[in-house]
Amino acid sequence: MNIESPHAPKPIGPYSQAIKKGNTLYISGQIPYNQEGNCLIHTDMRSATKQVMDNIAAILQAADMDFSNITFCSIFTTDMSQFAEINAVYSSFFTPPFPARQTIEVTALPMNALVEISAIAVK
Repeated sequence: MNIESPHAPKPIGPYSQAIKKGNTLYISGQIPYNQEGNCLIHTDMRSATKQVMDNIAAILQAADMDFSNITFCSIFTTDMSQFAEINAVYSSFFTPPFPARQTIEVTALPMNALVEISAIAVK
């Protein structure tokens, strides 16, 4: 089942915001694009990460889930030296037990974003 929120960025390619299969929701990588303002947030890593998490929140809400349902995240960043900023914002959206995750530094992200996060949630 395709899950879509008007409050998260529309896909810029041949993919869905999220797909729900059974009780599992697979959320595509979210970049710091603000759908309402029609702009990419790239002023600083904290603001960019906050927008990414807000996008994930909108998709979770469309699937009748929240951050407590997330079991795994993948974080991609173009600057690992700013991991503390990413982690500070990211961690504020969760309570223990935290989801499993991986963090990977990459050369570039879509639209020259600073950070991208994908997630898997289970209800």
